[in-house]
Amino acid sequence: MSTGATTLRMLDRADKEVMKLTRADIGAVYEFMHKFRHNPENPGLNLKALNSDSRLMSARVNKDYRALLLHIAERDYLLVAVKHRGEVYDDLTRYAYRINRVTGGIEVIDMAPVGDSIIGRVVPPDAEPEPTQKPLFDAYTDAQLLELGVSEPLLPQIRELTTEAQLLELLDRAPQLTTDVLFALFDGTPYDDVLQQVTDPVRADEPVDPEDFEAAVERPATQVTSDDEALQAMLGEAFERWQIFLHPTQRKLVERRYSGPARVGGGPGTGKTIVALHRVAHLARQLPAGADKPILLTTFNRNLAADLRTRLMALGGQDLVARVDIVNIDRLASRVVAEAKSGGSRRVVDDNRVPELWNEFLIETGETAWEAEFLAAEWTQVILGQVLNSRTDYFKARRPNRGRSLNRIERDQIWQLTERFTTWLENRGVWTWRQVAQRAARLEMDRTGQNTGIAGESSGGFYRPRYRHVVVDEAQDLSAAHWKMLRAMVAPGPDDMFLTGDTHQRIYDNHVTLSSLGVNIRGRSSRLTLSYRTTRQILADALQIMTGEVYDDLDGGEENLAGYRSLLRGGRPVFRGAATWTQERDLIVEQLRSWGNPADGSVAICVPTKDLAADVMNRLQADGLEVVEIGPDGPKRPDGVHIGTMHRFKGLEYQRMIIAGVSDGLVPRQMISRYRDADPKRYQRERQRDRSLLFVAATRSRDELAVFWHGTPSPFLTGRLVQRQLT
Repeated sequence: MSTGATTLRMLDRADKEVMKLTRADIGAVYEFMHKFRHNPENPGLNLKALNSDSRLMSARVNKDYRALLLHIAERDYLLVAVKHRGEVYDDLTRYAYRINRVTGGIEVIDMAPVGDSIIGRVVPPDAEPEPTQKPLFDAYTDAQLLELGVSEPLLPQIRELTTEAQLLELLDRAPQLTTDVLFALFDGTPYDDVLQQVTDPVRADEPVDPEDFEAAVERPATQVTSDDEALQAMLGEAFERWQIFLHPTQRKLVERRYSGPARVGGGPGTGKTIVALHRVAHLARQLPAGADKPILLTTFNRNLAADLRTRLMALGGQDLVARVDIVNIDRLASRVVAEAKSGGSRRVVDDNRVPELWNEFLIETGETAWEAEFLAAEWTQVILGQVLNSRTDYFKARRPNRGRSLNRIERDQIWQLTERFTTWLENRGVWTWRQVAQRAARLEMDRTGQNTGIAGESSGGFYRPRYRHVVVDEAQDLSAAHWKMLRAMVAPGPDDMFLTGDTHQRIYDNHVTLSSLGVNIRGRSSRLTLSYRTTRQILADALQIMTGEVYDDLDGGEENLAGYRSLLRGGRPVFRGAATWTQERDLIVEQLRSWGNPADGSVAICVPTKDLAADVMNRLQADGLEVVEIGPDGPKRPDGVHIGTMHRFKGLEYQRMIIAGVSDGLVPRQMISRYRDADPKRYQRERQRDRSLLFVAATRSRDELAVFWHGTPSPFLTGRLVQRQLT
C-alpha cells in the first residue's frame, strides 16, 4: 500500500559508487529510488534500521546490492551509499554520520582504517621505502583542525598519517571540506590562510544545531540532488557530475539572494562558468510562468556564447533555455541598434582596424599633430568607452590608464578630430564594434531616462526594463560602454546583475571600474580558489608566470590568486630552450613523439603569432601528422593536433599542451617596448596583457604541459622555470 509522498535525495559521494557499477546495476539503483519514493514500506525493498539507536538504515536494491540510507525525518531519507550486501551487514561500525559544526552539512564517513593498499598505485614498485616520519599534521591541535572544519570522527586516523600515500588514501573517502583543508595544510598553506580561503567561504550563515538533520540537509554543504530527471540523466551517464553537484562554496554563491549586483572571481578552472550557468537555472526556477525571456546570459566572445547555450541546454533542457536570452555582447548591442534603426546600412569593421583607419584619416586630412595610435586609443577607450556625447563631457571625463595627461586645449583638438573622423567613417559606410556598443548604450540609457512611471510597469509611455536578471560570464572582457548598456537593461534591485570573471585572464584592452558605471559590487564579491581543470604541478608553474604582477578587481582594488589550488596530481611541466626556431620545432616533434603522436584532438600546440603557427603546421604535416587549425570559431575539426595562437585558446581545454615560441621579443611582443619611456602606463598595460595570454594558455592543459623557447627565454619565465631544463 502506498503511504504518500516520500523524499529521497542522493548524497554527492554516493554517485561515485553508483557510477562504478555495471549498467544493469545502475539501472537497478534508479528503479529502486523510484519505487522507494512511491512506497518505502514495499516489502520487496526490505527497509530496516541497522541498529536501534542509529539513523542509518538499509534497503534492498537487487540481489547483490543494498542502499545505505540516513533517516532525516518522518518521510525524508538521504541515500548515502550503495554497497555490496556483505559489506553492509558485516562491518557497520565503519560508518559514522554527523552534522559538521562549521558548515552545518551532513557528513557520512567511511571509517575503514588507512592501509597500505594504495602505496602500490602511487609509488613506483622499485622506489625505496620511506623512512619513518613524524605525523603530517603534528603541528596542529585537534581544536585547530576542528575549527577548520575537519570531520571529527577522522581525527584519530589523521593523527596517524605520516606519508602522502596514506593521506591520499584517506582523502579518497573523506568529506569535501576535510579534503580541501588537509590538502591545503599539506601544501604548506598557513593556518590562518586556510581558515580564510578554504573554511570561511563554506561556513554556515547561522548557528549550527548538531542534532537538526532537517535543517542540515537543506544547507549548501550537504551536496544532494532530489530531482528525478536529474538523477535519471546522471545514472544514464548523460550528464557530467558538475551538472548535478556543485562544490558547497559554489552552491552557496548560486543560491544566495543578493541585494544588488554580485561578482564571483577566481582563477582558471575554478568553475566560474559553471556557477554562472547554475545561477541562470536557479533564477529561472523562480520566474512566474510565461513565454518571455526575462534573463540575459551574455559574454564577450561569440564562441563562448554558443558554448553557454549548449551547456545550459544540457543542464536544464529546452524549457529552461526558452526563458533565457543567450547572446554575445556585441550581437546584443547590434540588435539594440537595429531595433532603433540607428545604424543605417553601415558595415561593421573589427576594432583591430581602428589604428589603421585613423592613420588613413590623418594622411588624407594632412593632420600631423597627433599619432594615429594615440588617437585610436583615446577615441575607443575614453570617448566611446565612456559613452561621452559632448565636448563638455569629454573635458570632465577621467582618463584612467591613459598615461599622458591632456590640458583643455589638447582635449578640444582631439574632440574636433574625433568628430571629423566619425563623419569620415560614416561617409565610407563603416563603423566599428566600439561605436555600435556606444550607440546601443546611449539608446538604452535614453530609454531608461524616459521612464515616467513605476519601474517594471508597462503602460503607455512607461518604461519596462528589458530583463529582470542579467548574468555575465568572462566579465573582465567587457568595455565600459557594454556595462552602461547592461546597467540600463535591468532595473536596479535584488539579484539584478551577476558577474563571473578573472582579470588575470583579461586579453583585451578593457579596463573598467564598475562602480563608476552604476554597477556597485562592493560587499557582494566572492572568489573561488579550487581548480578542477589542471594539476597542482601545472598550476604551481602557471602561478610562477604571474610573479610580480598586480591586477585590478574591476572595482578599483587589487585582485590576487591567494589560495588558488588544485587537488589533482600529475607530472612536472617540461621547460626546454633551443638555439634557433628550427631547433625548437624539433623539440615540438620530439615531445609529440614521446606522447605517442596522438591525433584524437587531445593535444594542442600554442604559439604567439600566426606565422609561427603556420611554420609548426608545415613541419608537422611534412612529418605526416594530421593538424587542425584553431580559427576564430574554434578548431575546424575535433580530431588531429590542434594548433593556434594564444588568443585562440580562451575557453578551450586539452589533455596535453605545448606552448612554443615563449621567447623574449615574442612574449611579450617586441613592439610594445616603444611605449616604455613615451607612455609607461600603456607599456605596463600591454605587458600585462601579454602575460595574461601566457597564463591563459598554460592553464588550458589538464594533465601535461611543455613550454619551449628559442634564443633568450621570455622574462615571464622565472629563473626557477628556466633552470628546470637543466635538472
